[in-house]
Amino acid sequence: MLVPAYAVNEYNSLPDQPGVYKFFNAENDLIYVGKAKSLKKRVSSYFVKGQGIHHKTRRMVREIQRIEITLVNSEFDALLLENNLIKKTQPKYNILLKDDKTYPYLLLTKEHFPQIYPTRRLIPNKGTYYGPFASVKAMNNVLDLIRSIFTIRTCKLDLAPQKINEGKYKVCLEYHIGNCLGPCEGKQNEAEYLQDIEQAKHILKGNLGVAKSYFKTQMQNAAEALAFERAQYFKEKLELLEKYQSKSMVVNPAIKDLDAFAIVSDDKNAYVNYLKVKNGAIIITKTVELKKRLDETESDLLLTAIVRLRDQFNSDADEIIINVQLEENYEGLNIHVPKIGDKRHLIELSLKNAKYYKQEKMLASGEVKDKKFRVLKQLQSDLSLKELPDHIECFDNSNIQGSNPVASMVCFLKGKPAVKEYRHYHINTVEGPNDFASMTEVVGRRYRRLMEEGKDLPKLIVIDGGKGQLSSSVEALKNLGIYGKVPIIGIAKRLEEIYFPEDQFPLHIDKKSESLRLLQRIRDEAHRFAITFHRNVRSKKAFGSQLTEVDSIGEQSAEKLLKHFKSVKKIKDADIDELEKVIGKAKAQKLTEWLKIKKAGE
Repeated sequence: MLVPAYAVNEYNSLPDQPGVYKFFNAENDLIYVGKAKSLKKRVSSYFVKGQGIHHKTRRMVREIQRIEITLVNSEFDALLLENNLIKKTQPKYNILLKDDKTYPYLLLTKEHFPQIYPTRRLIPNKGTYYGPFASVKAMNNVLDLIRSIFTIRTCKLDLAPQKINEGKYKVCLEYHIGNCLGPCEGKQNEAEYLQDIEQAKHILKGNLGVAKSYFKTQMQNAAEALAFERAQYFKEKLELLEKYQSKSMVVNPAIKDLDAFAIVSDDKNAYVNYLKVKNGAIIITKTVELKKRLDETESDLLLTAIVRLRDQFNSDADEIIINVQLEENYEGLNIHVPKIGDKRHLIELSLKNAKYYKQEKMLASGEVKDKKFRVLKQLQSDLSLKELPDHIECFDNSNIQGSNPVASMVCFLKGKPAVKEYRHYHINTVEGPNDFASMTEVVGRRYRRLMEEGKDLPKLIVIDGGKGQLSSSVEALKNLGIYGKVPIIGIAKRLEEIYFPEDQFPLHIDKKSESLRLLQRIRDEAHRFAITFHRNVRSKKAFGSQLTEVDSIGEQSAEKLLKHFKSVKKIKDADIDELEKVIGKAKAQKLTEWLKIKKAGE
């Protein structure tokens, strides 16, 4: 086939018709593929002076040595051909869709008693491929549904009629546990098996409504024939389908089939989210990154993503909704920007996913170098704080049925743990398990000490607990006269609710928010620190009470040992000379003998 070729200075000779143009450099490498409603006008725009084109485009133009064109019937045909050529040749200056994954498919094999199994390899004539699926999890959900409803074999045997009749095979465990009806031994005929396969096809295509109607009809027919066990069998299958459908993200049953796309971009990249809606439910969600090569507009980038993603996921939906208006309309593509209603909500959901993906990619690539301050700024915004919370302190209590009550305070500076500032507290003024009173005590002690030492108060106080613990902490701040000067919140574990003083209703921060993750990390660190301290206190007290069993060692001597050596382990590891310095020679000798006996018993 002879492809029309033109020199660079012959751009005015190009036809005023729709088509695809290809630019080649001096080494005869294809460097760019483009589409046009008018080849003459579009290609001329690269070379006519005074167009004010982007410096990247000017650099590409300097490389062009030869132009080839392909005429098509419409601009939509040009769009499809451009996509196929870019996907096949990946020219230097074309938009790069960064997605190197090989997506999984479900294969319905072309054989006697067809199988359904996952694969990433597309082998022609082996059967019908359904997909691709955006994730292995999504694929497995569909496969598990099919296998729970239908008795489709999982073996790889060649079940040709001749081999079955020759008795070559024996039923396996799948038959005995009810997952297969034994076609390998002729216990199930092929016509009956293929009825299940036909219904499975509808599920593979996303048409759950057809499969539901089939089971409903079979259930009613069985009930009318008084075959109640069989009717119950079909009812259970119908319920499985309905349960699966209820887990899908239902948009609106009135919205049948459509594709939703949303784009966000920066100077270098664009991020496009794709939601595929089938029978009122989102069945595919995928976000991709597009690398800008020239001065592409958001409209160009979005259109590229629409064509490629629809091609990749085999979408034939008639309606496409987007979040930005395209610069041109294309015959064959029903694209519009919804303004109100469920479709508008769908686009907002798609945009939310695109923005989240962009944020995560920027973090992963290191483009956001000031991550800790970005998270702190987000926390400042979420909690409506006047100052950046670059100094956060969090309190937690720990006791078991009131025994050995202790508390902890952890400190985070600029979003990171400042371990040297952590503090442990023995509860001195509270009897029994009273978390509220304990919190009043430790918060009061902490900030009275800071005020006496002239040190800075934190920018945010976090209390591990709900309204009760928060109110007790507020009481301590009021007693010190600093309530209102330092922001204070409580975080409840069960629903991760944020409580503010004197506010009846809690704040719910987005569960995926980095600011909530930071609060959770601080809260968990305070809890860990308190639990560890409590465990050590219990261990010391238990060991201290055991020490008093040693002849001539009373509570005072035991306390001296614990105070000097700091830990039970160090007492056990100490030699007799070290022990003598603390409790004297006679007591040290008796203690050493006792420790030897105890160690031997362990």
